[in-house]
Amino acid sequence: MSLEHIRTAAAAVQSPQPSPDERVSPDMTALASLERDAELMLRIREGDQASFSLLLERHRLPVIHFLYRMVQNQAVAEELAQEVFLRVYRSRDTYAPTAKFTTWLFRIATHLALNWIRDGKNEKSQESLDAEIAEGATRQVADRGRTVEQEMLYQARLGEVRQAIENLPAKQKSAVLMHKYEEMEYSQIAGVLNCSESAVKSLLFRAYETLRSRLAHMA
Repeated sequence: MSLEHIRTAAAAVQSPQPSPDERVSPDMTALASLERDAELMLRIREGDQASFSLLLERHRLPVIHFLYRMVQNQAVAEELAQEVFLRVYRSRDTYAPTAKFTTWLFRIATHLALNWIRDGKNEKSQESLDAEIAEGATRQVADRGRTVEQEMLYQARLGEVRQAIENLPAKQKSAVLMHKYEEMEYSQIAGVLNCSESAVKSLLFRAYETLRSRLAHMA
């Protein structure tokens, strides 16, 4: 697909409708976003550095948030995000808009996160974790009006949920994070994990069964 074709498709999606009663469907809105990312990548392939900055601005924070939930370390998440976009940039010459850009992007991010976890580099600093929880507690007490005791109980339960997700097998964990936190559809998760939709459903079923069992005391 050429850059001109993508521009034409994007223009068609964004053009005014002939009737004021008609509405742009969610599918067309999604298509416009898809075409925008593809157009930026094709511009990057042509040497447009400004387009890479725009792409980075659009997707950097979601990628960092996803990686943080995977590795539970902010510094590592930011380092891995840099590597994700470095790989995107290095792949510019061979890029072809044959799949949704975010599926390709999260596939790279998931691959890097799983490799980091497998390498055994995911030891967290308890001191920094305690500081993060304390900071979050202080902020949420002010925001939600909880008492200190209520906030301590809330944070303890939140910590249990996070730890239960952290203890899932790597693929189950990544599937849960994409499904619950990134709100991805089964088809997109399947594209990221390079498996079938039925395999994704099986991963999520086993993960949620495990979480229900481990967190049953909180019901």
